[in-house]
Amino acid sequence: MMALERQRRIVEIVNERGSIRVAEISRIFDVTPETVRRDLDLLEDDGKLLRSHGGAVRIQEDQGDIPYLVREVMNAEEKIEVAKKALEFVNPGDSITLDASTTAWYLARVLPDMHLRVLTNSIRVIQELSSKDKIEVIGTGGILRSTSMSFIGPLAEETISKYHVNKAFISCKGIHQIHGVSESNEMQALIKQRMSMIADEVHLLVDHSKFGVRDFAKVMDVKELTTIITDYRIDHEMMQSFETIGVEIYFAQNEEKPIVGSYDSL
Repeated sequence: MMALERQRRIVEIVNERGSIRVAEISRIFDVTPETVRRDLDLLEDDGKLLRSHGGAVRIQEDQGDIPYLVREVMNAEEKIEVAKKALEFVNPGDSITLDASTTAWYLARVLPDMHLRVLTNSIRVIQELSSKDKIEVIGTGGILRSTSMSFIGPLAEETISKYHVNKAFISCKGIHQIHGVSESNEMQALIKQRMSMIADEVHLLVDHSKFGVRDFAKVMDVKELTTIITDYRIDHEMMQSFETIGVEIYFAQNEEKPIVGSYDSL
């Protein structure tokens, strides 16, 4: 395969998947990692992708939210396992906040009916918790964003800022070692910022596909997180790149890899 054709296919794969590692490109095209890195450098110079630690990510455009029902089934198995792991961080009597991510909705689904206060901008979370009598649910109100089934805007932000919670559980479109936690929509990013600011602890719930990705609007730096809760499919090299940042990483249970308490115990 000629270099130009290989580079064209690399861009197609990155745009399709969102990100890819050097080692995987090397295997796909049967070329050396050095050749792959040269290709990625050229493609970044041409504005066709962005380099990340050990690979490349697609250039994100602010296309708004992917429709909620589509996101709900994307990496659903991993999101469910992440939500179950996150449940270990919720205690009776806690006040928590849940964003409008599908992973937060999965967490709402597995929450037992116990004494909790839940502040959320998610209509789906409100619906899910409405049948659990012991959980006090506070909705933010605000501008309805139908694609994400959530409230955004100044009223939602102001409502959040009036409260204090023990723990915030949020997700994102991308988490990058250097560029931090990011979202595709600026107004959603502002909501997540507010939720983080009022919380004693901030727990990021993400599946493996979000790592190494930088999206449109920054939410916060990685070092501001209390924990990252993710699935077992995260790349080992990617895990190592987060080691020096100081945030603990917890892994969901699965048949192939047992739960690990934190990155330090790997």
